[in-house]
Parts: sequence; C-alpha cells; structure tokens
Amino acid sequence: MDWRREFKKGIKSGLPIGIGYIPVSFTFGFLAVSGGLPIWVAVVISLTNLTSAGQFAGTNLIFAGAGYLEVALTTFVINIRYMLMSLSLSQKLERKTGTLARLALAFGITDETFVVGSLKPGTLTAPFMLGLILMPIAGWNLGTLMGGCISTLLPQALQNAMGIALYAMFIALIIPAAKASVHVLCIICIAVAVQCGLNYIPVFSFLSDGFRVIISTVAAAGLGAWLFPGTDDSGETEKIEKAEDAAVYFEKAITAFQKAGDTYGVEEVKELMSK
Repeated sequence: MDWRREFKKGIKSGLPIGIGYIPVSFTFGFLAVSGGLPIWVAVVISLTNLTSAGQFAGTNLIFAGAGYLEVALTTFVINIRYMLMSLSLSQKLERKTGTLARLALAFGITDETFVVGSLKPGTLTAPFMLGLILMPIAGWNLGTLMGGCISTLLPQALQNAMGIALYAMFIALIIPAAKASVHVLCIICIAVAVQCGLNYIPVFSFLSDGFRVIISTVAAAGLGAWLFPGTDDSGETEKIEKAEDAAVYFEKAITAFQKAGDTYGVEEVKELMSK
C-alpha cells in the first residue's frame, strides 16, 4: 500500500467537506464569542467536539447556566449517532488497523465523512481516513476562529442582539426537514409538547433547563422510534430505489465507456442507453 497516495486521496475527498464546514462553524464561533466565551474556548470546543448540533445546544446550555452534567448528557444524546457510524465504518477498515488507530479515526467521523467513507468501494485504509477527516477538522476550527475574531470587532450592542441568531439557526435546521417528512414534523411537535409540559407544569419545576432538554429529546426520539419504526414517508422508498437503479446504471455506463476503443463497448453503451 502506498501510504502517501492513499493519504492524498483522503485529503482530496475531505477538502470539499472542510470548505463547506467553514460557514457553519463561522456562525458558531461568532455566536459563542458574542455570548461571552473567549475565542480560545470556542476553538477548543470545536476542536474537541466537531459537531454542529451538539456544540450549538451545549453552548446554549452554558449560556443558560446549566451544570457540567447537563451539558455532557445533552451533547451525548445528540451525538450518540456518531458511535453507530463509527461502528459501521470500522467494519470497512483494513484488519491490520490497530485499536488506537481506529479510536483516533473515529474522532473525526461526521455525517459527511461517514457518507464518503461508506460509499468508497472496497476496504478503507487508515491513511485515506486520516486524510479524509483532517480537512473537515481544519475547516471546522478555521471557521470557528474566523467567526470569533469577527465577533470581537462588532459593537457590544450588536453582539448582544446576535444572540437571537442561535434560535434562528435552529429554526432553519428543522423547518426544511419538517416540510420534507411528516414523521419528522410529528417528532418535532412531540418534543415541543414535552418541553412545554416540563416548563409549565408546576410538579416539574425542580428540573433545571438542561435536564428538561435532555428529557424532551429522549422522549421525542423514543416515541418517534416507536411510532415510526423504520418506515419512510409516502414515495420516499420509491425515490431511493430509483436513485439506486440510476447509480447502478451510471456505473455500468462508465464501465462501457472505458472500453471506448472496443466495438463491443460501444454497442454495450448503445444497449444501455436504449433501456
């Protein structure tokens, strides 16, 4: 195995992801510093978490005065999906990849790197995965640093007003998903209902804001899994199957075009295109 070549392939695959992370992490850095956190703290949070939803939720709890346990539990619940993603990708890694290397690579798993790693044909090498995760890590932390630095240049009054942007971002995240899926909309409504009950029913007044968020998140996720066990909205399954068929067709077409100098290859392309 050519270590350098595999590493460069990973860098090439991870570069677009890293660039795409900069605007989102810029917003996080901006909001975190505007809320009162030092720039270095915001960067350390990004460096040790590498997760958008978990960081925004955790930072919001910090601003609300939540305790360490509440912040830790909330981020754990939100980010637990990465554990499942890491377990899945570990099955594709070369057998000779050691435990420490697997743990290090698992740290850089995000939604996007998981997709790239999962779709890569064959086994995954440690150099490729290292290159793949380095670019997103660099982009995420660079964006955080840039956002924090820009925040310090704004007037204090404007920095205070920017706190509402955090809520606007959460709305921007859930509205498209709710419009695309009735199931997601139902789960969001369940979470809102549970949160309202915990906030306004006197018997739950002893709960802190952090634990209310944890309870509503777990309750909504659990009820969603129970009410919609592995089902898709109407038409979604058909769309997925069509996409898979298109991918297979495209792969066959590429194989045929690779035989461009061969008459049989040209005919195969014609046959495929006629279907």
